[in-house]
Amino acid sequence: MAFGLFKPTGEYKLVVLVRNDLKMGKGKIAAQVGHAAVECALFTEKKDKRTFDAWYRSGQPKIVLKVDSLEELDKYRMIASSNKIHIAVITDAGRTQVDPGTITCMGLGPAPASEIDKITGELKML
Repeated sequence: MAFGLFKPTGEYKLVVLVRNDLKMGKGKIAAQVGHAAVECALFTEKKDKRTFDAWYRSGQPKIVLKVDSLEELDKYRMIASSNKIHIAVITDAGRTQVDPGTITCMGLGPAPASEIDKITGELKML
């Protein structure tokens, strides 16, 4: 992936897409979203410090949206990747509510809000 393509001006955000079809409990969803947000933030801090700093200074916006299936999540993964947006696909260890290796959610960014909105703008909040 190419990094540093975006100038650190304007709004930045991190978005997490959660699979609604898994019917995870609130606590499970919170943990999975936390995994995605941390992975995205740490990756970006290391690989694209200017973007990370712009996102951090703007209050670290994190938006959680829902998708209805693994196939839908994969569609957004491909679109984000082709647009050079960092993604973090989260798989579960399978100790509680889902089977081991289940893909539960995916983080995108942080990146300019305008770029992420082009990809996820029509999705609903969780």
